[in-house]
Amino acid sequence: MENMIKVAVDAMGGDYAPKEAVKGSVAAVSEKENVQVLLVGKQEVLEQELSQCSYPKERIQIVPASEVIETGEPPVAAIRSKKDSSIVVGMKMVRKGEADAFVSAGSSGAILVGGTTIVGRIKGVERAPLAPLIPTKEGVSLLIDCGANVDARASHLIQFARMGSIYMEHVMGVKKPRVGIVNIGVEEEKGNALVKEAYPLLKECKDLNFIGSIEAREIPSGAADVIVTEAFVGNVILKLYEGLGNTLLSKIKGSMMSSFRSKIGALLVKPALKKTLKGFDASQYGGAPLLGLKGLVVKCHGNSKETEFKNSIIQCISFKEQRISERIGENLTVAEEK
Repeated sequence: MENMIKVAVDAMGGDYAPKEAVKGSVAAVSEKENVQVLLVGKQEVLEQELSQCSYPKERIQIVPASEVIETGEPPVAAIRSKKDSSIVVGMKMVRKGEADAFVSAGSSGAILVGGTTIVGRIKGVERAPLAPLIPTKEGVSLLIDCGANVDARASHLIQFARMGSIYMEHVMGVKKPRVGIVNIGVEEEKGNALVKEAYPLLKECKDLNFIGSIEAREIPSGAADVIVTEAFVGNVILKLYEGLGNTLLSKIKGSMMSSFRSKIGALLVKPALKKTLKGFDASQYGGAPLLGLKGLVVKCHGNSKETEFKNSIIQCISFKEQRISERIGENLTVAEEK
């Protein structure tokens, strides 16, 4: 089929490898006819997993990789020493053009190092940020950066804002996405040294729809489409978001099952509640793309299961079709010339 998108999937990475990666891959090719999955990992193990599944055989291929980078290994040393690991093999496929994208739930450090050193940054990109979609009252927002660049500079945040805007407009279909910078108040003079330096620079960017500062409490309401911050703050926001969501869900379920009357009420509200809670399930939006690279690398949660793998693979289709890497390169080139 023409325009087939090839996605390399690290089948050995994550808490539930390889079962959930394989199930997610099968679900993706079953749902989308224009995607082919290249499962990277130990051949015999993957053959055994696939033998239990029904899928279009021509659209899932095993790419042998004999090694696995474990979560606790030093990332730089692991990338250098384990040349036949599923992460290194998969990323080299992206670099060589043998795959359009790489998806992994493996070691975050190894994925960040490999993305920069193997796939490589687009010319002009200073840092590659991780940018997950997070659910909000209005739909979704892009949190950029959430874990790749803890010690960022103001110039990095400007590029994050530009890359995030391109992603939200062309992948998510948001026209003139609102860009906000995370701060401890809405006043322009508020914030730490980094925010105070970046704020006026963002105001000067005529290609951005910059709306100013955004406080953390405004994020769940969808006050901005692109939420700009450095990785330390971004990761704290993301982890608190996930933890609070799980806690609230647990409390709601517990309350509904606490008595006979509440169980009756639960049956009545179950359809509406299920629909509402689904909107706040981050797994349906896929993983976090590492933006600014010459090819697409998507980092999934370490505990990802079938749904997140499937949606991460499907996410790669829009990224490729909309030429996001090329658009980022073109945008930064134009911005530097001004």
